[in-house]
Amino acid sequence: MSVNADLQKERAAATLDSEDFARWWAGGSSQLEERRALDRRFYDDPDFVEPVHPSCLSYKERYEQTIARSTRFLAKLRQWQREKQPQLDLSVNMLRDFRLLLSGSLGTGLFQQSFPLRVHFSMFMTTLLSQGTEEQQAQWLNRSWHMDGVLGTYAQTELGHGTFVRGLETRADYDPERQEFVLNTPTQSSYKWWPGGLGNTANVAIVLAQLYVKGKHYGLQSFLVRIRDESTHEPLTGVDVGDIGPRLGGNGVNNGFLGLHDVRIPRTQMLMKNAQVLADGTFVQGRPPLLLYGTMVYVRVITLKDVLFGLLQAATIATRYSVVRRQSRIDGDQPEVSILDHVTQQAKILPQIARGVSYRLVSEWLWRFYEQVLRQLEDEGRGGVNSLPELHALSCCLKAVATDEASQGVDILRKSCGGHGFLSSANFDSIYGLTAAAYTYEGEYTVLLLQTARFLIRQYVESLKRKVLPYSVSYLRDTSRLVWGKNLTANCVRALEISAMEQVRHAWQTQKTHQSKASAEMASNLSGRQLSSCAVAHAHAFFTRNALDELESLRKQGALSPDVSLILGQLVELFVFDTFLRQSGCVLRWNNGINGTQLRFVERRYEELLAKLRPNAVALVDGFDFHDRVLGSTLGCYDGRVYERLMEEARRNPVNQEPVNSSFHKHLLPMMRGKL
Repeated sequence: MSVNADLQKERAAATLDSEDFARWWAGGSSQLEERRALDRRFYDDPDFVEPVHPSCLSYKERYEQTIARSTRFLAKLRQWQREKQPQLDLSVNMLRDFRLLLSGSLGTGLFQQSFPLRVHFSMFMTTLLSQGTEEQQAQWLNRSWHMDGVLGTYAQTELGHGTFVRGLETRADYDPERQEFVLNTPTQSSYKWWPGGLGNTANVAIVLAQLYVKGKHYGLQSFLVRIRDESTHEPLTGVDVGDIGPRLGGNGVNNGFLGLHDVRIPRTQMLMKNAQVLADGTFVQGRPPLLLYGTMVYVRVITLKDVLFGLLQAATIATRYSVVRRQSRIDGDQPEVSILDHVTQQAKILPQIARGVSYRLVSEWLWRFYEQVLRQLEDEGRGGVNSLPELHALSCCLKAVATDEASQGVDILRKSCGGHGFLSSANFDSIYGLTAAAYTYEGEYTVLLLQTARFLIRQYVESLKRKVLPYSVSYLRDTSRLVWGKNLTANCVRALEISAMEQVRHAWQTQKTHQSKASAEMASNLSGRQLSSCAVAHAHAFFTRNALDELESLRKQGALSPDVSLILGQLVELFVFDTFLRQSGCVLRWNNGINGTQLRFVERRYEELLAKLRPNAVALVDGFDFHDRVLGSTLGCYDGRVYERLMEEARRNPVNQEPVNSSFHKHLLPMMRGKL
């Protein structure tokens, strides 16, 4: 395979060993080799080669091709799992690992627009595990894992309600005589809307509905509802189901709508681990589930991994293209340079790599914290610590800010590739579509920020009472002003924390002022801008502090080679400075002691880091070890044959398979003869 000469030079001159970085990124040598072997198992299989670019297919053709490929993919993946581990014991961790296979490099390489069965494993089965009783799990879980007559989805969002789940209109009325629930979507706005796989794929849905027993309301509960016949796949009586149509991205997901009209299910199909309805209609509330909506929290936690993956895909494409693409002279009569040699291009690309890597460090901590909270809930009643509110607040604001910044980052990277970045074959459209979707699903951006803000306000009031605060908000008790020292990174993180603390205080004061004249609800509405701003500031402060802490922890554990430790240090430092400079308006507003000279020091160090990272840019993105199929891009392949691949893809276009298109004779020629 011939490799572009400029890319070869970059790799030869790098001081970072991309294999060394890849081993750390994958979690170790054995994990890296296992993943590569799994990649080869699929990517070398001709059954998984696309004869034509997906963008050339109709929406219906894409769905049918995706389903055919999904079934082959899952069968082959299960075969590999059985070879690796004959007996598979289901757990939350195992589902998480399986989901990461589906949404990570392998699933992305085969399904650039995702695929309908991901929700079955990520949300349907997770909800069964977290909310089903042992009896219900015995009945449903094993069949779901093996897809034995059960293809599931998770139906929460409605046409008229999304993140405000208390406003959901779907009803489940209990009939004690027949010991059944009767489910209805009583209005058009109550139709379930958006669930992945619901349109034409799933035959069972976990439906969130308002429970009523003898006319009394008992809040939202989860119900297992079969929506299609197990044998014929025909919609069952009273079920109105279909696909909602093409979207901006993720067009392999088969998002659907669902209407229910007097659909009856047995009493035992209400998920009853946390609450139950007895045969006579007695409602029994058990321990509260994980934030009542545990599946949403789980998905918010792992969404951080999803969006950093997409961001680094885009960064890899842009970095390689920026080395191959030559444009403009920098030095006199010298030849045109790689556009990555322009500092302006470095400033577009390298901070996005730094952001993706820093998100990775924070996401690992967040998952460990999630597991810790699950253990705490299991020990509930023994007087242990309950970090549930902190997890909720963190998962909300980190998901909101990360999806916002990652989707912006992907678009910056697309623009950095000029006109060629606008081609579907560059694949920025698929990456952006999936990343941008995460901005809204499982919690809309602003609503999540307001939920975090409520937690922050409560903790700020606690800080005024000098109480001990949770780890993530401990800075709220530190009222000392910024003392600008020699450590620029520490200065910037502390400035971001002070900015966050002051914005929380400002939001609290604004809310108090409005509460003297209006109801608490109206006061919160009138303070909405201040509340959402303080949550964004908190996320930035936490991201920077936690990324630094996680890096230091890895170094203390001896988990990093010297070269990887050095490059990670540069990336996290760049992430801190980039965050500081992008938030400089708020930082300067709330840190009166920062002067122009100190800002120039930060900007100078920022540019020094760009220069330090530039020689290792290609080796670094090589270290993410994305297979060409994962990138799916004519611009970002490992060999750098950009122009050759662009022409090959153009010639593969179905429109170019005949010298004269039939539309000429049908339409253009008659028009020309008519001499318009």
